[in-house]
Amino acid sequence: MPEEVQILVKKLDHAADLSLPRFMSEEASGMDIYAAVDEEIILEPSKFALIPTGMKMAIPQGFEAQVRPRSGLAFKYGVTVLNSPGTIDADYRGEIKVLLINLGPQAYKIARGERIAQLIIHALPTVKLVHVEKLPPSLRHDGGFGHTGSF
Repeated sequence: MPEEVQILVKKLDHAADLSLPRFMSEEASGMDIYAAVDEEIILEPSKFALIPTGMKMAIPQGFEAQVRPRSGLAFKYGVTVLNSPGTIDADYRGEIKVLLINLGPQAYKIARGERIAQLIIHALPTVKLVHVEKLPPSLRHDGGFGHTGSF
């Protein structure tokens, strides 16, 4: 079993009544995060909005948080995270906000306390890029989009 990682979370005044992000099942990978809107937001088709969550985090060095869509919102309503996955760096201390877009055919109402996205905590390796004149060969070579099969 992986080690437990503690992440410090500060709830902001406008989210005092909302839950912290939480796993909705024992083996869930992502924690649901909630809309900390004061008033209902109507997200019209093809429009996007930055939705506050009312929390700040101190993510440990060597980790990132990823904001991902909730599959139910995407499937039922066409509402998803525009910059998916959104990355929250370890040195960011501002309020976490979720950029939602409505790709569905009807307006969607975002209410206070609604589960709007998932938060995934991910460990990052230390990476060092090494400049070379030639890369080792591979079976794919430099084949791009659609190279390994049909669309």
